[in-house]
Amino acid sequence: MPKETKKSVVSNSVIKRLPRYYRFIGELLKQGTIRISSEKLAEKMSLTASQIRQDLNCFGGFGQQGYGYNLTELHKEIGNILGVHEAHKAVLIGAGNLGRAIAAHMDFAEYGCRLAGIFDSDTGKTGETVAELPVLNISELENFCRRESPQIAILCIPRASAQHIADSLVNLGVKAFWNFSHYDIKISHKDIVVENVHLGDSLMMLSYALKQG
Repeated sequence: MPKETKKSVVSNSVIKRLPRYYRFIGELLKQGTIRISSEKLAEKMSLTASQIRQDLNCFGGFGQQGYGYNLTELHKEIGNILGVHEAHKAVLIGAGNLGRAIAAHMDFAEYGCRLAGIFDSDTGKTGETVAELPVLNISELENFCRRESPQIAILCIPRASAQHIADSLVNLGVKAFWNFSHYDIKISHKDIVVENVHLGDSLMMLSYALKQG
């Protein structure tokens, strides 16, 4: 079992690598791998063994010298650190193409969330079913949040609408945003958690790599 670790000690760069560890180890378990050394895991993840040991030592360390890592135990412990078994309630705002794709194809339960409601300002979408949930009109958002107390909001809306919606959601108790709107929520709300997703940034990185030859 890992030791207690103060959150302030763990850097953001380490935390951002944890989901990748969780994903790679999950794939290894599916392939029937029971244990692995830090060297072998590093080779598969294009990291160094010392980096892996340093990262995991931030949470107390999990390996045994001469044995390596028990992958079932390691996967479970990293999952606990990430909170993937918490089932945090989430609402999705924006039932356009991107919002529908996320709702339909994300396995929310695998990542510690439960999609509880989908909302859109377009009355023409009200009542449509997406991912087995009815699309509700945005006018119902306040009552829904007061009743269900979601902690996470997924914003798939235009930038122009984001500030008003984000302000409302923060006032309704939402603590974390998965933000596709390109609006910087942190400008107004310093104490919430935001993961900004800019799909174009990833595409530009490919363009840059190709340009460099």
